[in-house]
Amino acid sequence: MPHCLVDRTRTPRESSVLTVATTRPSPDQTRTLVSGAHAARTTIALKLAMAVSGLIFIAFVLGHMYGNLKAFAGHDAFNDYAHHLRTLGEPVLPYGGLLWIIRVGLIASLVVHVTSAVLLWKRASSARQHKYAVRKYRSSTLSSRTMRWGGLTILLFLVWHLLNFSIGKVNPQGGPTNDPYDLLVDTFEVWWLTLIYLVAMVALGMHLRHGTWSASQTLGLTNSARSRRTANLAGITLAVVVAGGFSLVPIFTLFGVIS
Repeated sequence: MPHCLVDRTRTPRESSVLTVATTRPSPDQTRTLVSGAHAARTTIALKLAMAVSGLIFIAFVLGHMYGNLKAFAGHDAFNDYAHHLRTLGEPVLPYGGLLWIIRVGLIASLVVHVTSAVLLWKRASSARQHKYAVRKYRSSTLSSRTMRWGGLTILLFLVWHLLNFSIGKVNPQGGPTNDPYDLLVDTFEVWWLTLIYLVAMVALGMHLRHGTWSASQTLGLTNSARSRRTANLAGITLAVVVAGGFSLVPIFTLFGVIS
């Protein structure tokens, strides 16, 4: 048999080995694939953490709004409700014990929510290309474009709110701080404090609108056109109800209806 024919002829086993050898990824490619898969899992975990912590805050906000609206029932009804919250869990828990448990849970949720948001923002900033960013900006909503600034506004407002009504109890008119109803009225009779509160409620509404949509996507609830419309409507409804509900008390107090 001619020598050249022997060199060019391979057995099926040799051809299979050659094919595997030429298609096997390099170590660098393998590391890239593993790194990409890990990054994807981390991103999903961060989005899930944001969604769950956000849902916890939504539940709290709705309950807090219900308590605020008690101001329309008058001085005694509002103060009785505030006192009732502090007696929940007695005698197993001390006076105000359940409220502190809720506060600790909310602080933990806040840390998770903010940390996840910052990490996701850094990932998106490092991976985003300019062309993609322009296209995304044009197709996004006002709520999504202001999500981070709105979140920062809410965070600053939360600090002031706690110092004003909860932890610090600062009465801007120098009145009593041990009476929840009087403290509320004295605060919202000051027009610029009411304005700050209303601006924060607008930011909260926009944050809830986009946050509800994002959480629905993360939890797999927007897989059809109908479910996407439902999620969008739910976000808008929640934003209007919460922002509007929280705004009623300061507005009516400023104009003397609640006094």
